[in-house]
Amino acid sequence: MTPEELHDLCTQEQEAAEQYPHHLYVCSSDPKSILAKDLRQEIKKRDKEKTICVHEVGFMGLGAEEPIVRVEPQQVYYQRVGAEDIDALFDSLDSGKSIERLACETLPELLKHQRLVVLDKNDRINPNRIEDYIACGGYQALMRALTEQSPAQVLEEITQSGLRGRGGAGFPTGLKWNLVAKAQGEKKYVVCNADEGDPGAFMDRMILECNPHRVLEGMLLAGYAVGASQGYIYIRAEYPLAIKRLRLAIKQAQRLGLLGHRIGEVGFDFNIELRLGAGAFVCGEETALLGSIAGRRGTPRPRPPYPAERGLWNAPTLINNVETFANIAPIMKHGSAWFANIGTEKSKGTKVFALAGRVTYTGLVEVPMGVPLRDIIFKLGGGIPNHCEFKAVQTGGPSGGCIPAEHLDISVDYDSLAQVGSIMGSGGMIIMDETSCMVDVAKFFMAFCCEESCGKCIPCRVGTSQMYHILQRITNGQGTLYDLELLEELCDVMQNTSLCGLGQTAPNPLLSTLRFFRHEYLAHILDKQCPAKVCKIHKVMEAVS
Repeated sequence: MTPEELHDLCTQEQEAAEQYPHHLYVCSSDPKSILAKDLRQEIKKRDKEKTICVHEVGFMGLGAEEPIVRVEPQQVYYQRVGAEDIDALFDSLDSGKSIERLACETLPELLKHQRLVVLDKNDRINPNRIEDYIACGGYQALMRALTEQSPAQVLEEITQSGLRGRGGAGFPTGLKWNLVAKAQGEKKYVVCNADEGDPGAFMDRMILECNPHRVLEGMLLAGYAVGASQGYIYIRAEYPLAIKRLRLAIKQAQRLGLLGHRIGEVGFDFNIELRLGAGAFVCGEETALLGSIAGRRGTPRPRPPYPAERGLWNAPTLINNVETFANIAPIMKHGSAWFANIGTEKSKGTKVFALAGRVTYTGLVEVPMGVPLRDIIFKLGGGIPNHCEFKAVQTGGPSGGCIPAEHLDISVDYDSLAQVGSIMGSGGMIIMDETSCMVDVAKFFMAFCCEESCGKCIPCRVGTSQMYHILQRITNGQGTLYDLELLEELCDVMQNTSLCGLGQTAPNPLLSTLRFFRHEYLAHILDKQCPAKVCKIHKVMEAVS
């Protein structure tokens, strides 16, 4: 497909959409939902096939209220729409009056507080139709880069944008791309890390389920910039819908000549294949991931050499996660200066967060870097339900830390979170209220790391197990003050001697709870009480009394 053909297809799709006076955008993350099908049947029954068009979209941002229907051009949102509401929906289109009992006033208000870059147009694109993505300007950034820009210019644009890797470490994306571009090798690879394993995190899954072509375009631009001709998406097998839509997206892109041989008729070749992971958390670490793609057991290896020099099959390899690639096309479309003006001085752009736990509105939100933590939880998340008090928020998953109420006004960026013992991570946020025991939370994450440790290095294999058993003793009422000293000593050993990021960061949840909630540990040890009344020690004391 040439740039002219892509432009013509975009125009055709836009003109086709303009023919309909009414559009119904149906959002449901449940693959079994048949609401869109029922709406189309009703349209046919009422002989309105030329006046009403139904669009199935991936996500509108308020998962707890799905299925959601947006009516355009009226810009009205309806929540929890079922088959029993279809007649009322069509009657409202005829009368021009909204349905008050279904009205969703929350979503428009939530969207006002967000800045959509990665999630932009997800509420308009059917993830099963490449034409929808093209109608919203998809693949135009790729075509312009192939026909008007050199690989060096693409590298410069990404570097100047200030984009940092969204997988957790925050490494400058432009620097990583330049390292791969300069590396010597006849064959180079681009790998998308979609092995999202943090408890409570679902950002990458939703991005892939809602707009897979955005990620494919980002990988294509990366391949052009660094000189690679083959890409792989490493995705866990527990994401069947994302896998299904990715496979369809790859076939559609190949059919239109946007993947494969001589893309854009300029001699650029690039293919993308999927590789399914078996759910091992450690395979999110880049060297373990590459080993798994190559057919070996997914265990980390010492670095250097880094993947940029010797990665997949000993060839220079570029690895970024899903959200990082999803940022590339918008940067190339709007320019590096546009992106760099969003966020903070050292943390540019926006970040997608997955809100989960004890919060009123669960789902995905996207905000500029630097937004206060309080705004994310209380403005976008709606605060804590059931009149409970906020206690802490866990950011960064098993590698992150628990941030207490006293730091709610902290700026959410890479450097500020590090100051309170946490990390940005991939973007998971688990909110906890007064009913959560922080010792039990630390034990949960340590149990997770203990289970997911590959066992290759002793500090991680033995350290996570020892710390879990100590925490278990404390929650059972058998802990001592010496246990706290021992936990801190084990944390120090693991951080400084573990082979990979799993072992090096596994102590973070424990250290942050010891730092901010030490009084809860002391209550378990000295008073033999669990302040939140959830641990075994509380149940034992209740039985005794």
